[in-house]
Amino acid sequence: MASIGYESDFFCVESGTPSALVRLIGVWTIENAEIIEKSLNRVLQAAGKSGAVIDCTQITALDTTGAVLIRHLAFEIEAAGAAVLTGVSASHKNLLDVIHCKPPQVATEPDTLVWYIKMLEEAGRGFLKAAASLMRLIGFLGLVLVRLFGTLLAPGRIRLVPLMYQMEVVGLNAMGIVGLIAFLIGAVLVNQGAIQLAKFGADVFVIDMLGIVHLREMGVLLTAIIIAGRSGSAFTAQIGSMKLNEEVDAMRTIGMNPIDVLVLPRLMALMVCLPLLTFYADIVGIMGGVTMAWWQLDISPANFLVYFRDVISVDHYVVGLIKAPFFAAVIASCGCYQGLRVEGSADSLGERTTRSVVQAIFLVIVLDAMFAVFFTAVDI
Repeated sequence: MASIGYESDFFCVESGTPSALVRLIGVWTIENAEIIEKSLNRVLQAAGKSGAVIDCTQITALDTTGAVLIRHLAFEIEAAGAAVLTGVSASHKNLLDVIHCKPPQVATEPDTLVWYIKMLEEAGRGFLKAAASLMRLIGFLGLVLVRLFGTLLAPGRIRLVPLMYQMEVVGLNAMGIVGLIAFLIGAVLVNQGAIQLAKFGADVFVIDMLGIVHLREMGVLLTAIIIAGRSGSAFTAQIGSMKLNEEVDAMRTIGMNPIDVLVLPRLMALMVCLPLLTFYADIVGIMGGVTMAWWQLDISPANFLVYFRDVISVDHYVVGLIKAPFFAAVIASCGCYQGLRVEGSADSLGERTTRSVVQAIFLVIVLDAMFAVFFTAVDI
């Protein structure tokens, strides 16, 4: 008499000679697929390694998922010996024939990569993506510069009203935050410099340090970063919203170039305002240093300014100011470029806004490093 090796709601495995008998029972549909799949290993163990007869007479319902599970069971039993499918009803025969005609899936690569290969793969994908994005941005910047030079050669094409409005938004309205940050940075530079230089009895040289660091680097760099976060993101949000509302497509339909209408007023306004804001940040930052030196080192403002005039040449101021228009072009191009690439939904708008700020700040810092190397090479 055959003995029961394994029994459940969907299986009954009877041992026999020469092969075991595997009875498939009940409803073999997608609703029970998870339970059936979990039982397959125990069924295979109970069936043994000499093959089995698979009896389908007690199956009451079958769908595609159930047929795939039967094929998987037969495939595993055949790997050990031989599998014979029997008792298939006429209503299930066509479905099983179709499923059995398709070869089982064969793993062609590991499901998960080794961690260090995965890291290398992600780094490579990230690099290629960043390089492609940078090349597209450079192409966009070239297109904008061509339109800008064409507009400058024909001043009548300059849109004065949007230009004045953008100058007010990106320049005049930004004076508060730029001035506050510049004042605090100037004060902090003097505070920290005085503490370190006092150890060597050279605290008066904090004026040299403030003048060189703030005029050459910190003034213009901080102003550019603030404007990138404030105005660059606003450019992306404004143009991206117009893109989502199909206003940009409407402009093209009536013959208006979005570069002329949307990009150039913002670019020209920022290229005018960023040098002015840098000059303003330089003045306010020095005032912050004067205040801190008066309070911490007892150097009066008059003595500070006399010594400052004697030791700081105008070259340091010019070096900082030269960078400003280039930083402005990068910030405006990144903001407008990402805004014109918004598509689909508001999620894309948020993603592009974040990307424009990160991209602009990164490129500003890279450009600043290149300027530092250049000015050192020409001994300025």
